[in-house]
Amino acid sequence: MIYNLLRYAIAILFGSMGYVGADALSTLMVPIWDEKMLQMGVFGISVIMILYYTLSILLAAFIGYLVSQYILRLGLSVAKQIERILSRVPSQQLVAGTIGLLFGLIIANLIGMAFERVPIIGSYLPIVLSAVLGYIGIRLGMDKGPDLYKAMVSYTFRGLLNKGRSPKESKDKNAPPQTCSAKVLDTSVVIDGRILDIVNTGFLEGPFIVPVFVLEELQKLSDSADTMKRNRGRRGLDLLQTMREKLKESMEIIDVDYEDLSEVDLKLIRLSMDKHWKLITNDFNLNKIATLQGVEVLNLNDLANAIKPKMMSGETLQVRIMKAGKEPHQGVAYLDDGTMIVVENGVDYVDQTVNVVVTSVLQTSAGRMIFARVEESNS
Repeated sequence: MIYNLLRYAIAILFGSMGYVGADALSTLMVPIWDEKMLQMGVFGISVIMILYYTLSILLAAFIGYLVSQYILRLGLSVAKQIERILSRVPSQQLVAGTIGLLFGLIIANLIGMAFERVPIIGSYLPIVLSAVLGYIGIRLGMDKGPDLYKAMVSYTFRGLLNKGRSPKESKDKNAPPQTCSAKVLDTSVVIDGRILDIVNTGFLEGPFIVPVFVLEELQKLSDSADTMKRNRGRRGLDLLQTMREKLKESMEIIDVDYEDLSEVDLKLIRLSMDKHWKLITNDFNLNKIATLQGVEVLNLNDLANAIKPKMMSGETLQVRIMKAGKEPHQGVAYLDDGTMIVVENGVDYVDQTVNVVVTSVLQTSAGRMIFARVEESNS
C-alpha cells in the first residue's frame, strides 16, 4: 500500500516537473503556433495551450510512474546501507556526532555571513566552510562525545545528590576519604539474603549500616497486595532481625533520611558519599551509578561469579525443566543458586528431570545464564 502511494507521489512530482518544463518551452514555441488556433479557447486560454500542458503533464507523470520502481529500489538500497553503517555506531557517538555537526554548521554560517559581501568568494565560502567545519564537528563530537556524556551525567547526579546540602556538607565531600570500613546495605542485598552467609564465613567484616529509609522500603514491600513483593519484603525484615541478633554491635540501623530526594538509590549514594562508606548491593544499575559518583561498591553478584567454579561447554548437568522458554522449543530450568538454564528442545520435557549438555555460559555483573541442550540419551 505504502509502496504504491510512493510510486504515485513520484508520478505527481514528475507531472509537476513536466508542467514547469512545458511552460518554459511554450515561450520558445509561441512564434510557430497558428495565430487562429491560439485565439480559440475559453477564459482567455487557448485550446491548443490546454492540450499542450495536459499532454506534457500526463507524459511526464507516466514516465515518472515507470521509473518510480527503480527510484524506490535504489532509495531503499541506499537507506539500508546507511542504516547498516549507523547501527554499528554506538548511540552516544551518534548523538554526539549529530550535535557536533550542528555546531559546525552554525559556526560555518556565522563566519560565512561576515564574508558574504566579499566579491567572488563571498557566495561560495559558506558552502566550503559548511563542508569543512561540519566534518570537523562530526569527528570531534564522535571522539569526545562519550567523555562529555559521562561528565554531564556525573555533574547531573552530583547536582541531585548535593541538592539541599549545607555549604559545610558540600565542602566535606571533597575532603580526603576517612579510614572507615563501614558498609551500607541496600534493599536488594537485604532481600537477597546471601550477605548473612558471607559474613558468617568471616570474609566480610562490619560494621554494617542499614539506613531507616531502607527499612521503610522493606515495610512497603511487606504490606504490598502483590504476593511476591510481600514475601520479598517480609524475607528482608526477617533477615535484618536475624543479623541484629547474630552480629549485635556490628549491625547498626541509623535514623538518617534525605527529604529532598525521593529515590532510595540516590539516598544510598549520598549517604555513602557523605560518610565515605562502602555500598554493598547486587543491583546492576545502582552499581553503575554509584561507581560513576566515586562510591566504592561491593557487588555480591561479582563475588558470587568470582567463586563459582567455571562451567565449561560439554559438561553434563541433571536439571528439572520448570517451564517453556520465550523462543520456540526452549525450556527453562534453574540451578540451586537460582542461575537460569535455557535448554534447547527442552519444551517437551517440562516438569521432568533430564540430563543436559552445557553449550555456552554467559556471565556478567548482572548474573549468570547457562545455555544447554537435552542429552540424546533422554530422547
